[in-house]
Amino acid sequence: MNITPSELMIVSASRALQGNRVVFVGVGLPNIACNLARRSHSPDLELVYESGVFGAQPARLPLSIGDPTLVSGATSVTGITDLFMYYLQGGLVDAALLGGAQIDRYGNLNTTVIGDYANPKIRLPGSGGACEIAINARQIFMIMRLKRRAFVEKLDFMTSPGHLDGGEARARLGLPGRGPTLVITDRALFSFDNPQREMMLVELAPGETADSIQAEVSWPLRGAPDLREMTLPTDEELAIIREQLDPQGLYRQ
Repeated sequence: MNITPSELMIVSASRALQGNRVVFVGVGLPNIACNLARRSHSPDLELVYESGVFGAQPARLPLSIGDPTLVSGATSVTGITDLFMYYLQGGLVDAALLGGAQIDRYGNLNTTVIGDYANPKIRLPGSGGACEIAINARQIFMIMRLKRRAFVEKLDFMTSPGHLDGGEARARLGLPGRGPTLVITDRALFSFDNPQREMMLVELAPGETADSIQAEVSWPLRGAPDLREMTLPTDEELAIIREQLDPQGLYRQ
């Protein structure tokens, strides 16, 4: 099948959502993944958007978290402060999908600056709600393209905490969520299923090897003992993406 790397990412993220009920989601690839899950294996999935919409059922792909299409069919529409205080900080969000400009071996994210904070090469959008989401959601799935400039040994700035410096660091600080459990990329999947809570290569896209993935990661990469190939999308999943969710190919190409 002619499957794009983005489609492989979308389907992998969608399948990871099985067994979750309430998911905090943004626009772009995470949004397509969540709506694919809702239209395939998890019809009761409740989508939560940062703009204050709970239980969204968007009729089309939203252009931003403020797009009016998010309101259609929603369970409730509330203020951002209420959404964060009562839903997110209240422990009611099962999972969230986050991305960033940089990620390190423990799943910490940078969406603030590239370079020195006071005199950066690039000023990024910042945290928004990502820091609160990373702290309070029960688990975090990252969705990012695999590039060496993004998978770095040391972040230029820590915007959102993952497993901090590893091990039980989150628990020692009293952070309520489990933190990152999966990193979904266009070329591989990574988990944190080890005592050190260090990113670990668990699945490879077709045609990839451990060495080709290591070439795009800035630290010596841990590999799972049962390293396996990623499961390809089904015809049904591809049809939903291509015909219903992203017919113009804005995100799946």
